[in-house]
Amino acid sequence: MTRHRDRHGRGRRGPMAVPTDPKVPVLRTRRERFDDIALGIVTEIDGRWQSRLGLIEYAVEESPDIPKDWTVEDHIPLGSLERGSGAKPARLVIYRRPIEHRCHTRSEVEAMVLMVVVEQVADLLGIDAEDVDPRYQP
Repeated sequence: MTRHRDRHGRGRRGPMAVPTDPKVPVLRTRRERFDDIALGIVTEIDGRWQSRLGLIEYAVEESPDIPKDWTVEDHIPLGSLERGSGAKPARLVIYRRPIEHRCHTRSEVEAMVLMVVVEQVADLLGIDAEDVDPRYQP
């Protein structure tokens, strides 16, 4: 058996580098961990307010599209809400990169995602954010 030296410092590649044992946990990416947080919060709030929300679509995007006339004084949005009309559902978007940029821990990410979702749902329903979820803290 011949051995090959990895001269580029990149480590193993291919099937040998991926654990095949189902008992070994696979490392999750930042995006997957963020999606898990967002899904948990959205599921909880949507379940509580579904009868009043109606048809709504939730999404996580990397970052918002910044217009060309954006200035440094303008803030980068953490989320956006497009109201639905007719058969078109409302769309609530959470922007992952701006939120992660402002947070240092998982609990901070959870709190900020909760804040964004609650504020958008409150805006859609026309009620105070504190009424949407008691955990809300601006």
